[in-house]
Amino acid sequence: MNTVLAGVLAYVLIQLLAGVLISRGIRTESDYLVAGRRIGLGLATFSMFATWFGAETCVGAAGKFYAEGLSGGWSDPFGYAIALLLVGLLFASPLWNRGLTTLADLFRARFGEATERFAALIMAPTSLFWAAAQIRAFGHVLSSASDLSLTAAIAIATVVVILYTCTGGLLADVITDLIQGIAIVIGLLALAIALSFSPEVSLSGAWRNVEPARLNPFGGEASLWFKADFLLTVILGSVVAQELAARILASRSAAVAKNSACLGAVMYLVVGLVPAWLGLMGPSLLPELQDPEAFLPELARRHLTPAAYILFTGALVSAILSTVDSTLLAAASLVSHNFMLSLRPGMSERHKLFLARAGVIVFGLMAFGLALGADNIFELVQQANGVGSAGVFVLMVFGLFTARLGGPRAGAATLAAGLVVWAWGTYVARWPVCYLPSLGAALAVFLVVAWRENRRTSPPPSSRTRAGTSPGAPATTTL
Repeated sequence: MNTVLAGVLAYVLIQLLAGVLISRGIRTESDYLVAGRRIGLGLATFSMFATWFGAETCVGAAGKFYAEGLSGGWSDPFGYAIALLLVGLLFASPLWNRGLTTLADLFRARFGEATERFAALIMAPTSLFWAAAQIRAFGHVLSSASDLSLTAAIAIATVVVILYTCTGGLLADVITDLIQGIAIVIGLLALAIALSFSPEVSLSGAWRNVEPARLNPFGGEASLWFKADFLLTVILGSVVAQELAARILASRSAAVAKNSACLGAVMYLVVGLVPAWLGLMGPSLLPELQDPEAFLPELARRHLTPAAYILFTGALVSAILSTVDSTLLAAASLVSHNFMLSLRPGMSERHKLFLARAGVIVFGLMAFGLALGADNIFELVQQANGVGSAGVFVLMVFGLFTARLGGPRAGAATLAAGLVVWAWGTYVARWPVCYLPSLGAALAVFLVVAWRENRRTSPPPSSRTRAGTSPGAPATTTL
């Protein structure tokens, strides 16, 4: 075993031990899924940042900037930073005030149990695709740091993330996010400093060599409609992610939930610009690279000392672990809490915990299969953002900001419309723009069905009569 791989595995072992120690204080489902609702501003902010700052930013987005220039960065870091800011400004406080355990709980309260279960089954695959993206990225890091094949590295990564997630739940996740957030910031700074002082590289020269076309955010062959659709997929798909909702609901107060999301957005954008900046200069730094997703790990391997490379690789592992445990936990919580428990509501806390942890194992194995079958991380992340999220977003908005508009039929029909239109456009018709039609369909269906539901349930208008008129007398109109 080489030194770098040994260092990375030692880092992972420390993370596993931290999860095991924290898990000793977990007694209830609430402890496991929302950390007992006691997360403060500092931990919540780092957790917001670290959960989103994962494989897509460190590996996938850097590769997109390498291959496509600034036009490849619509989603990361810009789209995800906007999503976090939007949640902080609009959704965090009203969501926290509901006292929920998962986002799907909102749909049960407003639209009934059938809508809750349907929403859980739609949202769980979103987290599953995200987990697969992180596992694939973890495999890239292990493969780059050793002689392991990508398949073997992905298999090892799967075992690690399942063990890591099963132990400590959200509390362990949030506490280690602080360590992981600091590690990735230090790792990226170390790489930037090393490149600045490297005799083999001139960053100023590499920046001057960036072609003007690579600095055009609207460049490329894709239409503006396609890019707008893509950006909305990223933003709205992230707004309704259970991973983000879990941190909102686990916060100590509504103010903590709101401020941590806003601060996390700023932190995400600032740190995320580092791999973006390096990726823009990528063709000059590492010309003719076969796999763009290998850009950042390969750049670190060539230009860092062994000790610094171990630090940087550990930082990449940190970013990935902080995201993947959240995604597996989100998928497991939606299925166990909002689907299985709704069928067996009298389950004990011990059995609830067992069910949630079993769900982590099952979804981890499913993510392994997806990670092996996908062509790249970007493909997995785009699937995660798009699948069914249009209907979920429409229901979240009306569920939070209206009291009576819509009922069970409107809830189920809206989710179905968003999912069917998106799936048809993506897999059957192969539309270049799929999210905007699915969002429009979900909104239209909700308004129509909710209007008809409200008409049926509204009492008939009462007849106003003059004082002294008998109940059986004809009604008269008062002008």
